[in-house]
Amino acid sequence: MPVHKRIRPFNTKETYPEQNLDNDLCQAVVAGNTVYLRGQVPQDLDTRENVAVGDPAGQAHKVMQNILLLLKEAGSDPAHICKVTVYLTDIRHREATYRVLGQYLKGVFPVFTGLVVVALARPEWLIEVDVIAVLPD
Repeated sequence: MPVHKRIRPFNTKETYPEQNLDNDLCQAVVAGNTVYLRGQVPQDLDTRENVAVGDPAGQAHKVMQNILLLLKEAGSDPAHICKVTVYLTDIRHREATYRVLGQYLKGVFPVFTGLVVVALARPEWLIEVDVIAVLPD
């Protein structure tokens, strides 16, 4: 049985030192022809620096840049996105963030679910987006 491809593995001990966690995770998993992305937040994937603090549209841009990068590393691209789930901490950010997401997903027509949540893992994050895609034929 083939092992799933795990992209950008990390341990939460280094990623969230303030949270006293020790979990082995990764940014994406390719299982068969399906690509599962971890919920992407406005944080640089290499430096872990938070981006566009206080700016919902700026955060949405960073989230989508992360998604594009991870899809590429997995061997896929935005045209193969099937499912998008968006988590916002404030419904008032919906128009600005969805406008940005729509720019990146123009012509893709994924199924889309939006939720408003009390909080995300870090208080400065206003948006998190997770994606399920497939590999191209």
